[in-house]
Amino acid sequence: MTWPLLAAPAETPLITPYQTRLEMTGPAPLETAPAPLEERPKMGLSLFWRTFFMLALLLTGSVVAWLQTFRTLEFEPRAAQTAQQIASIVNLSRAALVHSDAIARVSLIKTLAEQEGVQIVPRLPADIYELFTNDNVEIGITNEVLARLGLGTIVAGKVNNTPGLWVGFKTDKDTYWLLINRARFQMVDGRTWLIWLITAAAFSIAGAAVIAGLVNRPLRQLSFAASRVREGDFDASRLDERAATSEVREVNIGFNRMAQQLAKIEQDRAVMLAGISHDLRTPLARLRLETELSVADIDAREHMASDIAQLDAIIDKFLDYARPDHVDLRTVSLNQVIESCIYAVGDEVNMRINVDIEKDLRVLADEVELRRVISNLLENARRYGKTPTSGIAVVDIAAKQRGDWVLLKVRDHGMGVAPDSLANLTKPFYRGDAARTAATGAGLGLSIVEKTIQRLGGAFSLANTNSGGLAAHIKLQRAAKL
Repeated sequence: MTWPLLAAPAETPLITPYQTRLEMTGPAPLETAPAPLEERPKMGLSLFWRTFFMLALLLTGSVVAWLQTFRTLEFEPRAAQTAQQIASIVNLSRAALVHSDAIARVSLIKTLAEQEGVQIVPRLPADIYELFTNDNVEIGITNEVLARLGLGTIVAGKVNNTPGLWVGFKTDKDTYWLLINRARFQMVDGRTWLIWLITAAAFSIAGAAVIAGLVNRPLRQLSFAASRVREGDFDASRLDERAATSEVREVNIGFNRMAQQLAKIEQDRAVMLAGISHDLRTPLARLRLETELSVADIDAREHMASDIAQLDAIIDKFLDYARPDHVDLRTVSLNQVIESCIYAVGDEVNMRINVDIEKDLRVLADEVELRRVISNLLENARRYGKTPTSGIAVVDIAAKQRGDWVLLKVRDHGMGVAPDSLANLTKPFYRGDAARTAATGAGLGLSIVEKTIQRLGGAFSLANTNSGGLAAHIKLQRAAKL
């Protein structure tokens, strides 16, 4: 997600709310160059929708091909069968008319009309007719009838504006029209085919959705479990080891064993760091006491005490890094937390802090953890962010509300770091470029900051600013105002 950088402060007269050496200024303008907390994900279809569309396309295409094949294979036999029935009716009617007298012929025509639905009427030269050739089916039937009855036969779809299936034939002396109900030979129309196609396509799409869901559900569960492992929540990452599919079951079992091993490694690491750090406290305390009592040289004693204090601070970093991941989020006043952190470094003569924070800004966080984050960032800026010209660490703190989030920026005006080193600054025990002055400490400060912000449900990133210096961007959940 991308959010704008908070800018460096303008050059304004300084005030000293805490002490003369701790100075604060007014609002800081916004910088134009954005610094994204994380890379914006590429837009695209998920695996479920890709699988669904592929299966739906294949199934629907198969249905359409099947229907077209069925129609093609059914067309010629159906046309030949219909033409054969028409030719048989015409031949029977012609034979009956030829071998019957005038009185019997009238009775025959009446009987055919009443019982068979076949009407025989005289064909006159003035009759107006339209050929039975509206589509491929009718053309096929017409050709088959002509082939069976001869070229003198006429197959019409309408005679004297009366629709039907009309067949004009001749006897020895007369010509007749034979009218047959078209419903007797009507093939399946396009609407019926469309209904069947829509029904089959609907079932195909539903089947594709079910199949895609069955295929992607284990992957979705695996993705969720992997995200929980990444966040350190090993208890919520357990997968079902009794899945019906053997391949999915084996993957779930392997993932659960891996998560258990990672949880054990993380627990052992935390216990080891905490144990070593705790055990070092007692000899360091004795060493400092003996230094104060036994070293006569004041300058040497001060240097030894400084070294011991630095070792003690490194132990604190180890303890902070080994802290458990679970925190209780509560409504915390960001203004008060930053004020307390600034007050703690008020005696630093080589540090100047500028603040631009909205009033009554509240976040969801753990107050102790958040104070530790701000203190680490201030300490990192004090050590490595000194301005090259003055040798003073000028630190700008700005925060503002953006929707459901609060964006906090802490930046210095030092030398910055090499772009290829930015991604490594939050790695444990990594030391930055020597250009940011001499590196002291354990190399855990920024690692602790990133880890703590993640535990608080936020995001953390580092970026070089346009005007020089390193900026830390923090994104925290906004809390409702009381």
